[in-house]
Amino acid sequence: MADKSHSSNGAGAARAVNDPAAVRNVVLVGPSGGGKTTLVDALLVASGVLSRPGCIADGTTVCDHDEAEIRQQRSVSLALASLSHDGVKVNLVDTPGYADFVGELRAGLRAADCALFVIAANEHVDEPTKSLWQECNQVGMPRAVVITKLDHARANYQNALAAAQNAFGDKVLPLYLPAGDGVIGLLSQTHYEYANGKRTTHAPDASYADQIEESRGTLIEGIIEESEDESLMERYLGGEKIDEAVLIDDLEKAVARGSFFPVIPVCSSTGVGTLELLEIATRGFPSPREHPLPEVFTPQGAAFTKVACGSDSPLLAEVVKTTSDPYVGRLSLVRVFSGTIRPDTTVHVSGHFTSFFGASVGHHNGAGPDSLAGHLDHDEDERIGALSFPLGKQQRPASMVLPGDMCAIGRLSRAETGDTLSDKAQPLVLKPWMMPESLLPVAIQAHAKTDEDKLSVGLGRLAAEDPTLRIEQNPETHQIVLWCMGEAHAGVVLDALANRYSVAVDTVELRVPLRETFGSKAKGHGRHVKQSGGHGQYAVCDIEVEPLPEGSGFEFCDKVVGGAVPRQFIPSVEKGVRAQMEKGVHAGYPVVDIRVTLLDGKAHSVDSSDFAFQMAGALALKEAAAAAKAALLEPIDEVSVLIPDHLVGAVMSDLSGRRGRVLGTETAGNDRTLVKSEVPQVELTRYAIDLRSLSHGAASFTRAFARYEPMPESAAARVKSAG
Repeated sequence: MADKSHSSNGAGAARAVNDPAAVRNVVLVGPSGGGKTTLVDALLVASGVLSRPGCIADGTTVCDHDEAEIRQQRSVSLALASLSHDGVKVNLVDTPGYADFVGELRAGLRAADCALFVIAANEHVDEPTKSLWQECNQVGMPRAVVITKLDHARANYQNALAAAQNAFGDKVLPLYLPAGDGVIGLLSQTHYEYANGKRTTHAPDASYADQIEESRGTLIEGIIEESEDESLMERYLGGEKIDEAVLIDDLEKAVARGSFFPVIPVCSSTGVGTLELLEIATRGFPSPREHPLPEVFTPQGAAFTKVACGSDSPLLAEVVKTTSDPYVGRLSLVRVFSGTIRPDTTVHVSGHFTSFFGASVGHHNGAGPDSLAGHLDHDEDERIGALSFPLGKQQRPASMVLPGDMCAIGRLSRAETGDTLSDKAQPLVLKPWMMPESLLPVAIQAHAKTDEDKLSVGLGRLAAEDPTLRIEQNPETHQIVLWCMGEAHAGVVLDALANRYSVAVDTVELRVPLRETFGSKAKGHGRHVKQSGGHGQYAVCDIEVEPLPEGSGFEFCDKVVGGAVPRQFIPSVEKGVRAQMEKGVHAGYPVVDIRVTLLDGKAHSVDSSDFAFQMAGALALKEAAAAAKAALLEPIDEVSVLIPDHLVGAVMSDLSGRRGRVLGTETAGNDRTLVKSEVPQVELTRYAIDLRSLSHGAASFTRAFARYEPMPESAAARVKSAG
């Protein structure tokens, strides 16, 4: 691999390819601050695409080009930059490292065929990165580890290497040792030195001899263990010197099938290790033809297997990211899995999220799924606009895009992130990648009436480009609720509304939809009598209210005798009672699970009316509520928390502090435990943030509405006083 001498500094800017075998789709993943974005710039410089790298602090990097990224000085969205090296096109997919933007990470994993785990030499491997490694392991995705920031004041390469091996396993082995202004190839035993943008080679200094010998022996044994030649280990242990070309060939095969994971030290600021990394990417990582396709179905749900990564296969592409600009319009980043995309052709757009994953997730305060603005299923045709190959925010025109490659398509007005593009004559659907649940609710409102229409348009566009954003119009609290991945995600959404769509919004306190009910039987007298000249208003009614079991709803009974309330006005009393139930009788929340019996009343031959008896019915219910012991009901969620075993006690204690009831625990494997509990929704408003802080990002949870239960008197008193 990179141990072989390389005379070229890369072939420069990426271009269209004639064969999927000449493409590598590589996603960069790892902790926030690991150096992924600056590494992309360093690789672009090494391949001749850029003359010099950009700077995060100055907002000049290729991939962090969004205004929010420049302001926050961190990646918040997926970005693509392409280069060519040794006749191979490398699509580098830069993803955010912060947990709030895991949706962008998932999209990057779908778009790529292999992954670079980027870890800073001055940091540790965090829990989310360990979990991501296990996910890649389950699907056999080829991986390499890049240790960056070698020039950092607190950099310790050996510690970072040990942390990676401890987190990822014993098949994680270095191919190079950092040495001064370069790296030493362990297989070739050559020192590759970088100076003034050039790489030179010479023999290693004698002071590195012992370190090279020890690391080289471990590397060779690791490669031989993965060799398909079973006699190789026996020959090696017998003292035979294995040819370097044989070792490199076995190494490349092991990397491509995802059973061996090379470690490469890279210093982005000086370019050290960049050419070695490019050689690993182009020679060790698999092409799109060698990577299995996602599951493919017909729109009717039947499995479709007659697809391969070739120009003669049906068109099959997927929108992995959508961006919307008020002036430029919508731009769709697309991975082509099979077939060829050409401008000005008509394709079929399929969006089938609910077909695969069911209706919208149930973390919306017990409201029905229709209350969530999500990604509805759709099947429609759309014309392909201009094609281009992105370099960050720059777009380089493309005449067509072959299978295995990635491109941007302008002005696809109907396609959203996760949608499938296929031939109009043979529509197909790719099973979408799994999206994490958005579990942090943020209530917002337009700052002024004039902003309401712009707010609706802006939220609709943001939801189309970000599948992790859920927008709830809560019919009970009448609030707009953004369900986000965390505070940083919410901040990016609000930033986009303010700066991209010029919508002024205010965040407000989230209202949890409580209920009211009667704790005991009570009677109420409603009298609505007004005389002001001409026809007056006259209605009197007497009712009895009694509580019903949970979930019984509302019952209305008529026990009037002797025509005290005329027949035509009895429905009016019920209508008035129902209206007052919607408004609430104590704290302004809907009243549920009661039986109201109309016992008696009075009417006037001239002044009684439908309206008067509605008012009397409402007044009677309010009087009964004043006489009865009313109860507030709160929604309870079923909460399942997946945590490392050593955090079980802390998490259970935290749940108890939230008035939660722990129902039990289950062993989940990989030293993890699933804690099941029931927790009031009002205690879960910030749980997504608090759990991440408690577990340092190592835990996750799901929640689903269970039922309503009486709220403790102390908590109910606080709600009533606040109302």
